[in-house]
Amino acid sequence: MPQPVAARKPEVVKPLAAIESSKRLAAYTAVDHYIKPEHRIIGIGSGSTVPYVVDRIVQQGVEANKGRVFVPTGFQSKQLIVNAGLGLGDVDEYPSIDVTIDGADEVDRNLNCIKGGGACHLREKVVAEAAETFVVVADYRKNAESLGTNYPPGVPIEVVPFAYVKVLNTLRKTFGCPKAALRMAVKKAGPVVTDNGNFVIDAPFEPGQLQDPATQIKLLTGVVEVGLFCKMAKAAYFGNEDGTVTIRKEDGTVEQIAAGAEA
Repeated sequence: MPQPVAARKPEVVKPLAAIESSKRLAAYTAVDHYIKPEHRIIGIGSGSTVPYVVDRIVQQGVEANKGRVFVPTGFQSKQLIVNAGLGLGDVDEYPSIDVTIDGADEVDRNLNCIKGGGACHLREKVVAEAAETFVVVADYRKNAESLGTNYPPGVPIEVVPFAYVKVLNTLRKTFGCPKAALRMAVKKAGPVVTDNGNFVIDAPFEPGQLQDPATQIKLLTGVVEVGLFCKMAKAAYFGNEDGTVTIRKEDGTVEQIAAGAEA
């Protein structure tokens, strides 16, 4: 006689933590505002907010995404695109991008950004510069009046491995950043290695020093890219704890809206 099968308990869907919910709010609202049917080449950035960007794009439907090409900024975003069944391209095939949406580690009132906490800032900057429109999404913790306020690690600087000691010494002695340090990996012995095979130095400048030093630092031999994205973003979307989204625009206007896009 067959034994009775116990009824399965209904799966309980846990609500998102406040931070994750705010990231989703920002990402969903930005996609609704900026990813339109006519946009066919779309850049997908890196970071913890970007999975929600891809989720919302997928929700636009199969027809909307048919024929679209999505250009990743690194391994993470490439996997997100592939796993979502979206069309994958590369920036060397598609050097002109309609819209790029990316995360950020900190954004100031003028939409200048610190990026590179995930060590993808070289590719992120290439894909951002290739886009006609570059939009940033983040949670409320990344919204700052000035850079160097909310992101303690500082400015990420990608360097070729054999030059890192020389670059570190120059940052400490010439650029007035005594706490500049090589970024070490968490689950491997040794330093973080980027998708390009390079090292990353984190340089925590004082807020008053961050007047776009990217050009000067980039001129140092051995520096590949600097994680300062200045005068690039058209808008930044920040998800707030209270369920609203703050939108900063390049013209200096700030808007706060209720996010009906969260569902």
